[in-house]
Amino acid sequence: MNMIDPFGRTISYLRVSVTDRCDFRCTYCMAEDMAFLPKKDLLSLEELDRLCTVFIEKGVRKLRLTGGEPLVRKNIMHLVRQLSRHLDSGALEELTLTTNGSQLSRFAAELADCGVKRINVSLDTLDADKFHQITRWGHLDKVMQGIDAAQAAGLKVKLNAVALKDFNDAELPDMMRWAHGRGMDLTVIETMPMGEIDADRTDQYLPLSLLRASLERQFTLTDIPFKTGGPARYVNVAETGGKLGFITPMTHNFCESCNRVRLTCTGTLYMCLGQEDAADLRAPLRASEGNELVSDAIDEAIGRKPKGHDFIIDRRTSRPSVSRHMSVTGG
Repeated sequence: MNMIDPFGRTISYLRVSVTDRCDFRCTYCMAEDMAFLPKKDLLSLEELDRLCTVFIEKGVRKLRLTGGEPLVRKNIMHLVRQLSRHLDSGALEELTLTTNGSQLSRFAAELADCGVKRINVSLDTLDADKFHQITRWGHLDKVMQGIDAAQAAGLKVKLNAVALKDFNDAELPDMMRWAHGRGMDLTVIETMPMGEIDADRTDQYLPLSLLRASLERQFTLTDIPFKTGGPARYVNVAETGGKLGFITPMTHNFCESCNRVRLTCTGTLYMCLGQEDAADLRAPLRASEGNELVSDAIDEAIGRKPKGHDFIIDRRTSRPSVSRHMSVTGG
């Protein structure tokens, strides 16, 4: 079975936010004083497994666990191990996750044992003081220990860095050299107008077209067709031998090839990261022991998937494009 949206795109990639909670408070993502969902509103791990299994039966081939920070969800490895059966059967091609790295030293070996082959680690700076400043609560040495543990466990690590004007733009070349020197690719991401934060995003926003032009004064960048299933466009960097990805929701809308939907920890399905329209899957999931009701609800939701998002960041548009924070749907 395949899920086809109204624009002929095959939906084969599910991102599952297993929790909206995080042990960091990154300034471009969250307010410092966040109100998180009460635990009673969350789907159980068994319900998340059941929903993911329905999606896999309907054609999802890649599943990514996100948060918040997915590894702070209690007993999260039980869910990972349960989902790994779909890797063993061949129904699922890839099970992966995006993490801030804070808990990786605890879980890296078990993730690898469950069949996870690669992970994304969010890391915006290699300066310990700046890292603490941007994350508010994070400590760089703990993330570095996590990356070491992940690589020691045989996981392929890709770094994600949000490009922030006058914060990390000057150090991104050195971050790229460091990542490539350790066999890690780096993807840079434009900040997105999601949720109220304690800063003005117009002060943070760095168009990646400007970053690429700056990098090309130091490096030879060659566009390549490499894909990991997400929206990044990749270049090869001749001087380092590594790959650099660009995710550009603002300067180059990537929606024409979107193959993704996003499920939250409450059972809400967002068909587009940058739109408010959503479908409730918790009610049909709990209304029957069978999966026909939830399967029908998914079909109805995919039939409403929009053509694309409408993100705007400028001085005239001070409010976020969508009210929910990035931590709700995991980016």
